[in-house]
Amino acid sequence: MHYMAAHGTRRARPAELVPGTVSVITARMDYLPRATPDDWQAVEFARLERPSEGIVSMYARGRDYHKVLRSRLARLGERIAEEIGPFGHRAFTDSAPVLEAELASRSGQGWRGKHTLILDRQAGSMFFLGEIYVDIALPASEPVTPHCGSCSACIDICPTQAIIAPYRLDARRCISYLTIEHAGSIPLELRPLMGNRIYGCDDCQLVCPWNKFAQRNALPDFDAREGLTGRQLGELFAWSEDEFLRLTEGSPIRRIGHERWLRNVAVALGNQVRAGNDAALGFLATRVEDASALVREHVVWAMDQVSERRPGLPESNPVTWPDLT
Repeated sequence: MHYMAAHGTRRARPAELVPGTVSVITARMDYLPRATPDDWQAVEFARLERPSEGIVSMYARGRDYHKVLRSRLARLGERIAEEIGPFGHRAFTDSAPVLEAELASRSGQGWRGKHTLILDRQAGSMFFLGEIYVDIALPASEPVTPHCGSCSACIDICPTQAIIAPYRLDARRCISYLTIEHAGSIPLELRPLMGNRIYGCDDCQLVCPWNKFAQRNALPDFDAREGLTGRQLGELFAWSEDEFLRLTEGSPIRRIGHERWLRNVAVALGNQVRAGNDAALGFLATRVEDASALVREHVVWAMDQVSERRPGLPESNPVTWPDLT
Protein backbone atom coordinates (compact mmCIF):
# COMPACT_ATOMS: atom_id res chain seq x y z
CA MET A 1 0.00 0.00 0.00
CA HIS A 2 1.35 3.37 -1.03
CA TYR A 3 0.96 5.10 2.32
CA MET A 4 3.05 2.40 3.99
CA ALA A 5 5.84 2.62 1.43
CA ALA A 6 5.83 6.42 1.47
CA HIS A 7 6.71 6.55 5.16
CA GLY A 8 9.86 4.47 4.78
CA THR A 9 11.73 3.73 7.99
CA ARG A 10 9.09 5.38 10.17
CA ARG A 11 7.11 2.15 9.90
CA ALA A 12 9.78 0.28 11.86
CA ARG A 13 11.07 3.12 14.03
CA PRO A 14 8.28 4.43 16.28
CA ALA A 15 10.31 7.42 17.47
CA GLU A 16 10.55 8.67 13.88
CA LEU A 17 6.78 8.49 13.44
CA VAL A 18 6.01 10.03 16.84
CA PRO A 19 9.05 11.92 18.21
CA GLY A 20 9.76 11.14 21.84
CA THR A 21 8.33 7.61 21.72
CA VAL A 22 10.17 5.29 24.11
CA SER A 23 7.75 2.37 24.44
CA VAL A 24 4.73 0.95 22.63
CA ILE A 25 1.70 -0.48 24.42
CA THR A 26 -0.06 -3.05 22.23
CA ALA A 27 -3.67 -4.11 22.61
CA ARG A 28 -6.15 -6.39 20.93
CA MET A 29 -9.94 -6.58 20.82
CA ASP A 30 -12.00 -9.64 19.88
CA TYR A 31 -14.64 -8.97 17.22
CA LEU A 32 -16.89 -12.00 16.83
CA PRO A 33 -20.48 -10.76 17.40
CA ARG A 34 -22.31 -11.63 20.62
CA ALA A 35 -24.71 -14.02 18.88
CA THR A 36 -22.04 -15.96 17.00
CA PRO A 37 -22.99 -19.69 17.01
CA ASP A 38 -20.55 -22.35 18.18
CA ASP A 39 -20.27 -23.70 14.63
CA TRP A 40 -19.61 -20.27 13.15
CA GLN A 41 -16.78 -21.52 10.93
CA ALA A 42 -19.07 -24.03 9.24
CA VAL A 43 -21.78 -21.36 8.93
CA GLU A 44 -19.39 -19.03 7.15
CA PHE A 45 -18.13 -21.74 4.83
CA ALA A 46 -21.76 -22.48 3.94
CA ARG A 47 -22.22 -18.86 2.81
CA LEU A 48 -19.56 -19.41 0.18
CA GLU A 49 -21.67 -22.26 -1.18
CA ARG A 50 -24.56 -19.84 -1.80
CA PRO A 51 -23.03 -18.06 -4.80
CA SER A 52 -25.82 -15.53 -5.27
CA GLU A 53 -25.18 -14.15 -1.75
CA GLY A 54 -22.66 -11.34 -1.34
CA ILE A 55 -20.07 -12.14 1.32
CA VAL A 56 -18.70 -9.37 3.52
CA SER A 57 -15.80 -10.22 5.80
CA MET A 58 -16.94 -10.84 9.38
CA TYR A 59 -15.00 -7.96 10.90
CA ALA A 60 -16.79 -5.45 8.64
CA ARG A 61 -20.39 -6.39 9.36
CA GLY A 62 -20.70 -4.13 12.40
CA ARG A 63 -19.46 -0.69 13.40
CA ASP A 64 -16.16 0.63 12.06
CA TYR A 65 -13.51 -0.94 14.28
CA HIS A 66 -11.23 2.08 13.84
CA LYS A 67 -13.70 4.17 15.83
CA VAL A 68 -14.42 1.55 18.47
CA LEU A 69 -10.87 0.54 19.27
CA ARG A 70 -9.42 4.03 18.94
CA SER A 71 -11.89 5.40 21.49
CA ARG A 72 -11.00 2.54 23.87
CA LEU A 73 -7.30 3.25 23.48
CA ALA A 74 -7.93 6.93 24.15
CA ARG A 75 -9.73 6.04 27.37
CA LEU A 76 -6.87 3.76 28.35
CA GLY A 77 -4.45 6.65 27.83
CA GLU A 78 -6.60 8.82 30.09
CA ARG A 79 -6.65 6.13 32.77
CA ILE A 80 -2.88 5.84 32.66
CA ALA A 81 -2.57 9.63 32.98
CA GLU A 82 -4.79 9.52 36.06
CA GLU A 83 -2.34 7.12 37.65
CA ILE A 84 1.04 8.57 36.63
CA GLY A 85 0.26 12.12 35.58
CA PRO A 86 0.45 13.75 32.14
CA PHE A 87 2.55 11.92 29.57
CA GLY A 88 3.04 12.02 25.82
CA HIS A 89 1.08 9.41 23.90
CA ARG A 90 -0.68 8.72 20.61
CA ALA A 91 -3.01 5.86 19.73
CA PHE A 92 -3.20 3.97 16.43
CA THR A 93 -5.61 1.42 15.01
CA ASP A 94 -4.73 0.42 11.47
CA SER A 95 -4.60 4.12 10.75
CA ALA A 96 -0.93 4.94 10.14
CA PRO A 97 2.27 3.31 8.87
CA VAL A 98 2.63 1.14 11.97
CA LEU A 99 3.86 -2.46 11.77
CA GLU A 100 1.05 -3.66 14.00
CA ALA A 101 1.49 -7.40 13.59
CA GLU A 102 5.22 -7.21 14.25
CA LEU A 103 4.73 -5.08 17.36
CA ALA A 104 2.00 -7.44 18.56
CA SER A 105 4.13 -10.54 18.10
CA ARG A 106 7.16 -8.98 19.78
CA SER A 107 5.05 -7.94 22.76
CA GLY A 108 3.44 -11.33 23.35
CA GLN A 109 -0.03 -10.75 21.90
CA GLY A 110 0.47 -13.91 19.85
CA TRP A 111 2.67 -15.39 17.15
CA ARG A 112 2.69 -14.73 13.41
CA GLY A 113 0.74 -17.50 11.72
CA LYS A 114 1.66 -18.84 8.31
CA HIS A 115 -1.02 -16.52 6.89
CA THR A 116 0.96 -13.63 8.51
CA LEU A 117 -1.84 -12.77 10.96
CA ILE A 118 -1.40 -12.87 14.74
CA LEU A 119 -2.58 -16.05 16.46
CA ASP A 120 -3.25 -16.69 20.14
CA ARG A 121 -3.92 -20.07 21.73
CA GLN A 122 -6.93 -18.74 23.65
CA ALA A 123 -8.35 -16.38 21.02
CA GLY A 124 -7.34 -17.54 17.55
CA SER A 125 -6.95 -14.59 15.17
CA MET A 126 -10.38 -12.98 15.17
CA PHE A 127 -9.31 -9.76 16.86
CA PHE A 128 -8.23 -6.22 16.02
CA LEU A 129 -4.87 -4.75 16.97
CA GLY A 130 -4.12 -1.32 18.34
CA GLU A 131 -1.16 0.55 19.80
CA ILE A 132 -0.34 3.47 22.05
CA TYR A 133 3.03 5.10 21.45
CA VAL A 134 4.22 6.55 24.78
CA ASP A 135 7.15 8.68 25.93
CA ILE A 136 7.77 6.67 29.10
CA ALA A 137 9.99 3.61 29.53
CA LEU A 138 8.06 0.42 30.23
CA PRO A 139 9.37 -3.10 30.91
CA ALA A 140 9.36 -5.22 27.79
CA SER A 141 6.98 -8.17 27.58
CA GLU A 142 8.19 -11.43 26.10
CA PRO A 143 7.06 -12.86 22.76
CA VAL A 144 5.27 -16.22 22.73
CA THR A 145 6.37 -19.35 20.91
CA PRO A 146 4.69 -20.25 17.59
CA HIS A 147 2.24 -23.14 17.45
CA CYS A 148 1.39 -23.65 13.76
CA GLY A 149 3.49 -26.79 13.53
CA SER A 150 3.19 -28.60 10.20
CA CYS A 151 -0.32 -27.23 9.49
CA SER A 152 -0.69 -25.60 6.07
CA ALA A 153 -4.50 -25.22 5.98
CA CYS A 154 -4.40 -21.44 5.46
CA ILE A 155 -1.94 -21.78 2.57
CA ASP A 156 -3.90 -24.56 0.91
CA ILE A 157 -7.30 -22.86 1.08
CA CYS A 158 -6.42 -19.36 -0.11
CA PRO A 159 -8.63 -18.82 -3.22
CA THR A 160 -5.98 -16.83 -5.10
CA GLN A 161 -2.90 -18.54 -3.59
CA ALA A 162 -1.84 -15.21 -2.14
CA ILE A 163 0.07 -16.97 0.66
CA ILE A 164 3.04 -17.81 -1.53
CA ALA A 165 5.01 -19.52 1.26
CA PRO A 166 4.70 -19.91 5.03
CA TYR A 167 4.71 -16.41 6.57
CA ARG A 168 4.83 -14.73 3.14
CA LEU A 169 1.80 -13.02 1.62
CA ASP A 170 1.61 -11.41 -1.82
CA ALA A 171 -0.93 -8.68 -1.08
CA ARG A 172 -1.43 -8.08 -4.80
CA ARG A 173 -3.22 -11.44 -4.98
CA CYS A 174 -5.10 -11.17 -1.68
CA ILE A 175 -8.87 -10.74 -2.02
CA SER A 176 -8.97 -8.48 1.03
CA TYR A 177 -6.48 -6.15 -0.62
CA LEU A 178 -8.16 -6.31 -4.02
CA THR A 179 -11.66 -5.55 -2.74
CA ILE A 180 -10.72 -2.93 -0.14
CA GLU A 181 -7.35 -1.23 -0.68
CA HIS A 182 -6.90 -1.59 -4.43
CA ALA A 183 -8.40 1.37 -6.26
CA GLY A 184 -8.19 0.29 -9.88
CA SER A 185 -9.12 -2.57 -12.13
CA ILE A 186 -8.97 -6.03 -10.58
CA PRO A 187 -6.57 -8.31 -12.54
CA LEU A 188 -8.46 -10.44 -15.02
CA GLU A 189 -6.89 -13.71 -13.92
CA LEU A 190 -7.96 -13.19 -10.31
CA ARG A 191 -11.60 -12.24 -10.88
CA PRO A 192 -12.92 -15.81 -11.34
CA LEU A 193 -11.15 -16.84 -8.12
CA MET A 194 -12.96 -14.25 -6.01
CA GLY A 195 -16.28 -16.08 -6.09
CA ASN A 196 -18.95 -14.15 -4.17
CA ARG A 197 -16.56 -12.33 -1.83
CA ILE A 198 -17.32 -8.63 -2.23
CA TYR A 199 -15.54 -7.09 0.76
CA GLY A 200 -12.59 -8.90 2.26
CA CYS A 201 -11.97 -12.61 2.63
CA ASP A 202 -11.94 -14.80 5.75
CA ASP A 203 -10.96 -18.16 4.29
CA CYS A 204 -7.52 -18.44 5.88
CA GLN A 205 -9.02 -17.65 9.27
CA LEU A 206 -12.08 -19.85 8.88
CA VAL A 207 -9.96 -22.91 8.23
CA CYS A 208 -7.42 -22.24 11.00
CA PRO A 209 -7.81 -24.80 13.84
CA TRP A 210 -6.88 -22.19 16.43
CA ASN A 211 -9.98 -20.18 15.61
CA LYS A 212 -12.07 -22.79 17.36
CA PHE A 213 -11.01 -20.73 20.38
CA ALA A 214 -11.95 -17.33 18.92
CA GLN A 215 -13.78 -15.16 21.43
CA ARG A 216 -17.02 -13.20 21.16
CA ASN A 217 -17.16 -9.51 22.01
CA ALA A 218 -19.87 -8.35 24.42
CA LEU A 219 -20.14 -4.94 22.75
CA PRO A 220 -23.14 -4.44 20.44
CA ASP A 221 -20.85 -2.45 18.10
CA PHE A 222 -19.70 -5.62 16.37
CA ASP A 223 -23.12 -7.19 15.91
CA ALA A 224 -23.86 -7.77 12.23
CA ARG A 225 -25.87 -4.95 10.71
CA GLU A 226 -29.04 -5.64 8.82
CA GLY A 227 -28.35 -5.41 5.13
CA LEU A 228 -24.72 -6.55 5.22
CA THR A 229 -25.29 -10.24 5.85
CA GLY A 230 -27.29 -12.67 3.74
CA ARG A 231 -28.11 -10.16 0.99
CA GLN A 232 -28.37 -11.17 -2.65
CA LEU A 233 -25.83 -9.76 -5.07
CA GLY A 234 -28.56 -8.30 -7.26
CA GLU A 235 -29.90 -6.25 -4.32
CA LEU A 236 -26.45 -4.96 -3.44
CA PHE A 237 -25.70 -4.04 -7.06
CA ALA A 238 -28.89 -1.97 -7.21
CA TRP A 239 -27.83 0.36 -4.39
CA SER A 240 -27.61 3.97 -5.49
CA GLU A 241 -24.78 6.04 -4.07
CA ASP A 242 -27.17 7.61 -1.56
CA GLU A 243 -28.34 4.16 -0.45
CA PHE A 244 -24.75 2.94 -0.18
CA LEU A 245 -23.79 5.89 2.01
CA ARG A 246 -26.88 5.50 4.19
CA LEU A 247 -26.62 1.74 4.64
CA THR A 248 -22.88 1.79 5.34
CA GLU A 249 -22.87 4.80 7.67
CA GLY A 250 -20.50 4.09 10.57
CA SER A 251 -19.25 0.95 8.80
CA PRO A 252 -15.69 0.36 7.52
CA ILE A 253 -17.24 -0.53 4.15
CA ARG A 254 -18.04 3.11 3.47
CA ARG A 255 -14.31 3.77 3.12
CA ILE A 256 -14.11 2.07 -0.29
CA GLY A 257 -16.85 4.24 -1.79
CA HIS A 258 -19.77 3.38 -4.05
CA GLU A 259 -17.67 2.93 -7.20
CA ARG A 260 -15.44 0.19 -5.76
CA TRP A 261 -18.47 -1.42 -4.14
CA LEU A 262 -20.13 -1.77 -7.55
CA ARG A 263 -16.86 -3.01 -9.06
CA ASN A 264 -16.62 -5.76 -6.44
CA VAL A 265 -20.25 -6.82 -6.79
CA ALA A 266 -19.94 -6.83 -10.59
CA VAL A 267 -17.09 -9.36 -10.34
CA ALA A 268 -19.20 -11.57 -8.08
CA LEU A 269 -22.13 -11.34 -10.51
CA GLY A 270 -19.76 -12.23 -13.33
CA ASN A 271 -18.84 -15.38 -11.47
CA GLN A 272 -22.55 -16.11 -11.26
CA VAL A 273 -22.90 -15.68 -15.00
CA ARG A 274 -19.94 -18.01 -15.51
CA ALA A 275 -21.73 -20.61 -13.36
CA GLY A 276 -24.89 -20.41 -15.46
CA ASN A 277 -27.07 -17.96 -13.56
CA ASP A 278 -28.93 -15.93 -16.20
CA ALA A 279 -30.58 -13.71 -13.59
CA ALA A 280 -27.15 -12.17 -12.94
CA LEU A 281 -27.08 -10.93 -16.54
CA GLY A 282 -30.21 -8.90 -15.91
CA PHE A 283 -28.69 -7.18 -12.89
CA LEU A 284 -25.49 -6.40 -14.77
CA ALA A 285 -27.39 -4.95 -17.73
CA THR A 286 -28.69 -2.13 -15.51
CA ARG A 287 -25.19 -0.66 -15.27
CA VAL A 288 -23.77 -1.22 -18.75
CA GLU A 289 -23.80 2.57 -19.19
CA ASP A 290 -22.75 3.46 -15.64
CA ALA A 291 -21.07 6.87 -15.25
CA SER A 292 -17.92 5.17 -13.93
CA ALA A 293 -15.51 3.72 -16.48
CA LEU A 294 -14.22 1.36 -13.77
CA VAL A 295 -17.70 -0.02 -13.14
CA ARG A 296 -18.48 -0.30 -16.86
CA GLU A 297 -15.29 -2.26 -17.52
CA HIS A 298 -16.08 -4.81 -14.83
CA VAL A 299 -19.72 -5.06 -15.94
CA VAL A 300 -18.67 -5.82 -19.53
CA TRP A 301 -16.24 -8.48 -18.29
CA ALA A 302 -18.94 -9.98 -16.08
CA MET A 303 -21.44 -10.22 -18.93
CA ASP A 304 -18.80 -11.73 -21.19
CA GLN A 305 -18.48 -14.65 -18.78
CA VAL A 306 -21.32 -16.27 -20.73
CA SER A 307 -18.64 -17.41 -23.16
CA GLU A 308 -16.76 -19.11 -20.31
CA ARG A 309 -19.62 -21.42 -19.40
CA ARG A 310 -19.11 -25.15 -19.71
CA PRO A 311 -21.88 -27.68 -20.48
CA GLY A 312 -23.27 -29.20 -17.33
CA LEU A 313 -21.55 -26.72 -15.02
CA PRO A 314 -23.61 -26.40 -11.81
CA GLU A 315 -24.53 -23.04 -10.36
CA SER A 316 -21.78 -23.43 -7.78
CA ASN A 317 -18.73 -25.62 -7.65
CA PRO A 318 -18.88 -27.48 -4.34
CA VAL A 319 -15.74 -27.29 -2.25
CA THR A 320 -14.73 -29.91 0.29
CA TRP A 321 -13.71 -28.01 3.41
CA PRO A 322 -11.43 -29.45 6.12
CA ASP A 323 -13.16 -31.21 9.00
CA LEU A 324 -13.52 -28.61 11.75
CA THR A 325 -14.94 -30.92 14.43
